[in-house]
Amino acid sequence: MKHDSPENTFLEAVDGRTMLAGSNRMEILLFSLGTKETFGINVFKVREVSKTPFITRAPNMPGGVEGLISLRGNVIPVLSLAKVLGISAPGDALGGSMMVTEYSKRTLGFLVEEVDRIIRVDWDKVRTPENVSSSVHSFITAITELPDGGLVSILDVETILANTFGEAVIGNIAPLGGGHEVNVFFVDDSAVARRKISEVLDKLGVRHKHAQNGLEAWTRLEGMASHAQQTGRPLAEEIDLILVDAEMPEMDGYVLTRNIKNDPRFEGIPVVMHSSLSSEANRAMGKRVGVDAYVAKFDADVLADTLRSMLNRGR
Repeated sequence: MKHDSPENTFLEAVDGRTMLAGSNRMEILLFSLGTKETFGINVFKVREVSKTPFITRAPNMPGGVEGLISLRGNVIPVLSLAKVLGISAPGDALGGSMMVTEYSKRTLGFLVEEVDRIIRVDWDKVRTPENVSSSVHSFITAITELPDGGLVSILDVETILANTFGEAVIGNIAPLGGGHEVNVFFVDDSAVARRKISEVLDKLGVRHKHAQNGLEAWTRLEGMASHAQQTGRPLAEEIDLILVDAEMPEMDGYVLTRNIKNDPRFEGIPVVMHSSLSSEANRAMGKRVGVDAYVAKFDADVLADTLRSMLNRGR
């Protein structure tokens, strides 16, 4: 793979990749960390790839942070992914390549041994990890298989961010009036994200249930809709709002939203997309499938304000 100039980005086909998201498919950038394992990251989170630049060391950096670089006028931290994942010693040499990532409103450099290629996969071929080595398990959000039978471990970049720089602090959030009668269903494949979303919903004082991937969410939502039909009650009495992530194993949030919006049983129930993919292309894709609001991770105040507005609107 060519990756020797900052201008050689992976976003030259943004429109095509945005449409790809709505077809329950995505593209993954494959890379290695000096072991026999193959790792992957969603191309949408990668802004560019280059050879490892000169890194300025800085005191009191969190574990795994090698230092800082200046990138077109911006100073960004650079992390050694092998050290963050605990698969190399602190004194080991740096990787030969750097991926510049952009997600959750943060820009970070990820040092890797080598960048391989981009592959296209169906989300229904992406599974929740089970047999992953203990040292990296908490940093892996999903597993998929290559045509040759090899496995790809897809990084949970939200957990990497939280583990390195600390989780977002949830400040004071005013409770929603009558929140104890409000029901929110949310889905997210990241354990860190589920924990922070639950904190926001608890502070709003609303009841909530969750699922860990898109297919599980759709299965549960269909079951709730069927039960409402059988009992002759409107589904809106059981669910006031649905909060969905964009990237999820087995079914992405775009397809999940389209399923919800195409099913008349869910009429009048707003869907809010909450994603670390915060580009305008991703927002446009969300609007295309019918989301009622799009919130970038993770700003607790913005999330709470959006949910409060949507819930008040429907009462």
